Amino acid sequence: MASTLADINSQIKKHDEQIAQLRKQAEDLRNQERAGVIEELRKKIAEFGLTASDLKLGGRGPATKRTAGTSAPKAAAKYRGPTGETWSGGRGRKPRWVTEALAAGKSLSDYEIK
Repeated sequence: MASTLADINSQIKKHDEQIAQLRKQAEDLRNQERAGVIEELRKKIAEFGLTASDLKLGGRGPATKRTAGTSAPKAAAKYRGPTGETWSGGRGRKPRWVTEALAAGKSLSDYEIK
């Protein structure tokens, strides 16, 4: 079983090509199965007169996901720091100016926006 490095590399290349072919075949089969499932679902939807609302596909509720680029709405600022920075309070870590003020003996009420 004395193989050279070139022989081993050749075998690896051959196996990589086989793997790529098998992955392509698997993807093609999955796409064919998916098309069949979609067609079957369309027939059932038409047969029973189902709507997106019936299937909970209306874009509300737990089935929806936030799209990339959107974020949760910002909370209103409750506190203003000594140099004008703001903080909504309670969400995540406290800003440095808050922790420094509290360490210096100040109270959050000293910084409340009224």
